[in-house]
Amino acid sequence: MKFSEKWLREWVNPAIDTQALAEQLSMAGLEVDGVEPAAAKFSGVVVGEVVECGQHPDADKLRVTKINVGGDELLDIVCGAPNCRQGIKVAVATVGAVLPGDFKIKKAKLRGQPSHGMLCAFVELGISEEGDGIMELPLDAPVGTDLREYLSLDDSIIDVDLTPNRGDCLGIKGIAREVGVLNSIDVKALDIPVLTPTIDDKVSIELVNEDACPRYLGRVIKGINLDAETPLWMVEKLRRSGVRAIDPVVDVTNYVLIELGHPMHAFDLKAIEGGIKVRSADAGEELVLLDGNTAKLNESTLVIADHNKALAIAGIFGGEQSGVTEQTTDILLESAFFNPVAIAGQARSYGLHTDASHRYERGVDFALQHDAMERATALLLEIVGGQAGPVVEAVAKDKLPKVTEVRLRRERLDRVIGHHIDDAKVTDILTRLGLDVKIVDGVWSADVPSYRFDIRIEEDLIEEVARVYGYNSIPNVAPTAKLKMTTHNEANIAVNKFRNTLVTRGYQEAITYSFVDPKAQAILHPDSNALILPHPISTDMSAMRVSLMPGLLASVMYNQNRQQPRIRLFEHGLKFLRDEHAENGVNQVAVMGGVISGLVYGEHWVEEKRVVDFYDLKGDVEALLSLTNDTSRFEIKAEQSDGLHPGQSAVIYVDGKKVGFFGAIHPQVQKSLDINNAAFVFEIEMPALEKRKLPEAVGISKFPSNRRDIAILVEDQVKSGDILEVIEKVGGNQLVDLNLFDVYKGKGIEPNYKSLAIALTLQAVDRTLEEKDINQVVDKVVAALAEQFNASLRD
Repeated sequence: MKFSEKWLREWVNPAIDTQALAEQLSMAGLEVDGVEPAAAKFSGVVVGEVVECGQHPDADKLRVTKINVGGDELLDIVCGAPNCRQGIKVAVATVGAVLPGDFKIKKAKLRGQPSHGMLCAFVELGISEEGDGIMELPLDAPVGTDLREYLSLDDSIIDVDLTPNRGDCLGIKGIAREVGVLNSIDVKALDIPVLTPTIDDKVSIELVNEDACPRYLGRVIKGINLDAETPLWMVEKLRRSGVRAIDPVVDVTNYVLIELGHPMHAFDLKAIEGGIKVRSADAGEELVLLDGNTAKLNESTLVIADHNKALAIAGIFGGEQSGVTEQTTDILLESAFFNPVAIAGQARSYGLHTDASHRYERGVDFALQHDAMERATALLLEIVGGQAGPVVEAVAKDKLPKVTEVRLRRERLDRVIGHHIDDAKVTDILTRLGLDVKIVDGVWSADVPSYRFDIRIEEDLIEEVARVYGYNSIPNVAPTAKLKMTTHNEANIAVNKFRNTLVTRGYQEAITYSFVDPKAQAILHPDSNALILPHPISTDMSAMRVSLMPGLLASVMYNQNRQQPRIRLFEHGLKFLRDEHAENGVNQVAVMGGVISGLVYGEHWVEEKRVVDFYDLKGDVEALLSLTNDTSRFEIKAEQSDGLHPGQSAVIYVDGKKVGFFGAIHPQVQKSLDINNAAFVFEIEMPALEKRKLPEAVGISKFPSNRRDIAILVEDQVKSGDILEVIEKVGGNQLVDLNLFDVYKGKGIEPNYKSLAIALTLQAVDRTLEEKDINQVVDKVVAALAEQFNASLRD
């Protein structure tokens, strides 16, 4: 919004200069985009009167004039303007004057006639960018007065960029109110007397759509004279607000719009058939607008209509048929409140954006309509004459916005701002903003004025107090943060550690539903006794999962159907088991599960194609177990689990309790679930994995280690894990490493026997082991194996 600084200072005049005023407005949230002079720089231009005006003897388009500028002699000036005539007051640049562009006026002769000056146009003085002919000043303009002084051209035009919530500042009145609050000075109240009607003519008004228009005022003014000219003072104020003067009626409505922030409109009374109806547009209804374009109206559009047709788009644009023309003598003046919701977006839907729609979309003071009507009426009668009838008002009071009471607490204000502002200052700020304030026990209760649509909650009042008090006035105190180190058990292993381990081994994380198909789950876990949902999303999502296998295997099938040759998925989630002793009868156990299928590696010219097997999965499981740094407490036994192949499955135990399983999916299960290739799955309960054994620092031996390999013969059913466990117990502290590096069955080995090659690494901390020491440990190991497993050394 653009406005004249001098016009603003007629309302409120703080003792600060233009720059300080612009800075003050910006800091208060009314951002000033620019400040520019009201007119270009010039000097030596005064008010003159055309005493004589005759035809130039040697030029058809020139006139010879004698101009009175208040001196003892009249000035001879040659002028080419078509509107130059005797008796008018004009702007005269005398000899020595300097016009914009450093153009200096000198004595001259034009076609033989002396010219001691120049009659100026608006364009030549940098006041306007357009105009025909020379400036015509009011007849009461004092001759000889400096033009800059007479037109108050030593003025600035301030351009304010308002945020959508500050529609109350789209008028000089609103801006003045803000400046008054910021400077703690009173604002001059505009005296708007109520006019006594001189005629009884009026037009009936009916509110068909009360929600969109709860208040509409109309007044008939008859006998206006549109040959009258808009006063120069009004033209100048409009110009400095970025509005071009058109005719007195339009200029007055625009003036009230800028002065009070309230849009108005005038209709040609002769174009109104019957009365006014404020209604929604009919389907297919059309309206020719003032700019000549035809708008096809939407049914959601509010229109001002008479009893037969639409006259205008409410709050946006007038219609051509009802517009004021040069032949108009009687008008209907409109002043209304339109609900912002009803106007928002309507202008854009027709490719329009007007000063009226800009204000109505943001909210216009719903108590301002009578003042706007009286102000516009007084100005019209002063300029174009005529007689005014009574104001006719149609109002639906229950549809008007309600006055809102907002409470502000002292402790909340101090905490949000971070600074204490005196009670008296807070009360003064809120009162000057127009709020009706009461304070009881440190709580302000404020009735929000009708023009502030943006104040609804406590934080709105806090913002108002802070911005008016001045953000720069609030001390810049750095926030104080108290850091407290969180306690962390080093033995706990974060879930991400397991995730990252699997990702580095080529897995992708999957997230599947906790609700599964009960039929598919029954195939995998026939004795699961799963929980069934009473109101499932769908039939195939009606059972709570008892393991992660149903979801992961469904993902395998999905990927195989999309020609994925290598699948490695894992998931961390909950399984849901019935437990009478648990809360709500459900035991929710966190587990880590995974599935592999297809190729071990992607296709490559170096690697041979190989599909995954049991031992690939076993390696992944052992990688997870190794994160605990205590693999000795895990016991892996060859046992069958639900849905797994009896010869390729194992169970994981900790302290005799089953905590997990892994192995190949049973071929029948695989066929039932439509899985093409062999799939291997694992699942481990997280409580068994979440604790790790902390390392203990020990001295590093400076003495050499010694390796001894032994090959023993044992029966097939003997488990290699049991053999290694016995060796670890017997080997003592000197056994620092143990590795089963070969298993052999075949030629030279009796049937139902196998040969195990085991490497023992021995080392002492305090000395170099001698041969007898090494042999003593090896003999002790062999004896223990022979005793417990009937093992013998292989020749």
